[in-house]
Amino acid sequence: MKKVFLFLVLSIVATRFSFGQQKDILAAKPGVKYGKEISASNAISVAKLEKELTQKNAFHGKITGKVVEVCKKKGCFMTLQRDGEEPITVRFKDYGFFMPSDIVGKTVVVEGSAKKKEVSVASLQHAAKDLGKSQAEIDQITQPKKDISIIADGVLVIK
Repeated sequence: MKKVFLFLVLSIVATRFSFGQQKDILAAKPGVKYGKEISASNAISVAKLEKELTQKNAFHGKITGKVVEVCKKKGCFMTLQRDGEEPITVRFKDYGFFMPSDIVGKTVVVEGSAKKKEVSVASLQHAAKDLGKSQAEIDQITQPKKDISIIADGVLVIK
């Protein structure tokens, strides 16, 4: 009887942890903040970030952009729109917070560090899988790419 009770308790705890995290994420509405407390002041556009990174290897500050995708599994990353190029991936410092799926299409300010780096084929394929891409689309990723990567301490939805 003790084993059955223990099994039942562990099952409930495991279920709580697997589903509980997503429920705690606030809906993406203007003014909602995730992670570190930030404001929209002094944020630069994604286009200006790209120009900054042609002169420097890294940038630390605030960037504003439109969210085009979010990790479908649990919101562990999102992407920001770029003109004429693939979106910029934004991950969250120490996986300390996650994004809701309704953040797609919203304009946000992220504060953190951006840098140019080469992204491996394995990382690109993993991200494509998390975004819900088809296996055919994933299989087409065969080359690493140089891109901008952002690690955000905080995110603020502005519209």
